[in-house]
Order: sequence, then C-alpha cells, then structure tokens
Amino acid sequence: QVHLVESGGGLVQPGGSLRLSCAASGVDVRGQAMVWYRRAPGKQRELVASLTSGTDTYYYDLVKGRFTFSRDNAKNTVYLQMNDLKPEDTAVYYCNTYTLGAWGQGTQVTVAS
Repeated sequence: QVHLVESGGGLVQPGGSLRLSCAASGVDVRGQAMVWYRRAPGKQRELVASLTSGTDTYYYDLVKGRFTFSRDNAKNTVYLQMNDLKPEDTAVYYCNTYTLGAWGQGTQVTVAS
C-alpha cells in the first residue's frame, strides 16, 4: 500500500523559501512519475508540478522559475523547493504518484507578512 507523508510547510514572508518533502513507502519513487498539487482556501486542488520517472519536469505557469521538483532515490523521497514565495502560493500542498492514488494529509504553506 502506497503511503505518502508530506512535511516542510510553514509560515514564511513573501520572497522567502521553503522546501517541502514527501517521504514515500509502498512505492519506489525512483521508477515512478510523481506530482505535487496544492489546494488554496476555497479553491479546487490544482497541479503544481510533475516529475517523470526520469528527470523531465513540468511546472504550472505561475510557479515556473520559482519551484523545483527533485527526487532522492536513496531516501525514497521527493522534494519541492519553493523560492520567491508569494501570498498566492498559500495552500495545502500534497504529493502523489502520477496515477493519483490515495492523498496524504498534505502540508500547509502560508505566505504572509
């Protein structure tokens, strides 16, 4: 059974940075396409970034150039490095496999002065 645990969120000022982690069990992230989604208050969950089983990445236009999706095979963990954060990035962030299995609890990111 796939189990994903997100962490690394918090409160940060505009322009700040955070690195989100997603520790996986029940799936080998090395050979798995992975995604990060987010859900802002009052909005539907939206795709933020994806990472193929190789190294190809896709980023939502509003985060392109600021967010970086990476993988650590040894730790079976994927990461989302978020730089130059903006208030509109405030949301609960979730990782998942590309085929969208069960969602984890997510991690809250709040960008505010």
